[in-house]
Amino acid sequence: NDCFVERPRRSLARHAYDMPLAVRGAALFSRAAALALVLPPPRLTTRASAAMLCLPRGGGDDQPGEEWAPDASGASSLTKGTVYIVGTPIGNLDDLTLRAARTLREVDVVASEDTRRTAVLLRHLGASPKKQLSHHEHNARAASARVVELARGGATVAVVSDAGTPGISDPGALLAAECAAAGVPLVPVPGACAAIAALSISGFAAAGFRFGGFLPRAGRGRREALAALVADERAAVLYESPHRVVATLRELAAKGAGERRCLAARELTKLHEETARGTVSELAARYAAAQDEAGKLRGEFTIVLAPLAEEEVAARASEARDAAQDEARDQLRERLATGQPLSRAVREVAAAVGARRGA
Repeated sequence: NDCFVERPRRSLARHAYDMPLAVRGAALFSRAAALALVLPPPRLTTRASAAMLCLPRGGGDDQPGEEWAPDASGASSLTKGTVYIVGTPIGNLDDLTLRAARTLREVDVVASEDTRRTAVLLRHLGASPKKQLSHHEHNARAASARVVELARGGATVAVVSDAGTPGISDPGALLAAECAAAGVPLVPVPGACAAIAALSISGFAAAGFRFGGFLPRAGRGRREALAALVADERAAVLYESPHRVVATLRELAAKGAGERRCLAARELTKLHEETARGTVSELAARYAAAQDEAGKLRGEFTIVLAPLAEEEVAARASEARDAAQDEARDQLRERLATGQPLSRAVREVAAAVGARRGA
């Protein structure tokens, strides 16, 4: 079967976050100016504003909870000495939540993976000038110590990555661990996530999934990560660069996942968003051909593998049982050949291979 490709239509103005810095700033300014001329400022009463934004809190989807409404007094809703892990758009600025926008406006300091990129977002929110602290994979330990120091001094700090949620295949995990160890309060401010976005349209994740993030680029670690993804019976999601996506799909196919259903999502939420469906082998061929034709692929990929079919799960379980039984028999024969009593040999073999005595 040929791959099925979907390319949704997008608005250029909403993707300024992914343009070059100079063009991006001009686009944002033009959009803001146009809106200011066309739309009058909202004039809502405090009660009306709160009613529009009331959300359930505390209960599950089927349980009533308390209602939350924004503070109408103008005072900050943040807690001093707290670090906020803020999810930011993965491409489309409209995906920034109201809570994330307010947090970024109100915090004292923003710890950013790329201060230039974050400056664009802050200007869009009317939150600049804002003190920024550089926090990326090369200075994570020193930056984490600085964030802890600031929070202990009573500052509110927002942590952001270039796109998505800090700590999820982005800098932030070490910082969160250091804050937790130091007793600094951490508050998540959820946002867009490429893995969850791709899973939501895949139709593959009804029974859970395995998250692989970015795989190691080479060596034993890469081989083991790929083998683990293929061996897992659940759906699996991973990120890949355009330079390695063809190689990764081919390696997955070589490890036995060639006929497994797959979704490849490229440039999610961005102007040139594209999703393709097919088997792993079909997608490997598709993107290899596209790479040969264009010279190179563009945009990061999110790859979602479908869970194993029930028939394959049953076949794997049967193979594993047969292998365990064969191993147990071989070990039992070896022990009996040395004169070991049968009862003792059975006990030791069962303990060694996890097989039942009757195997």
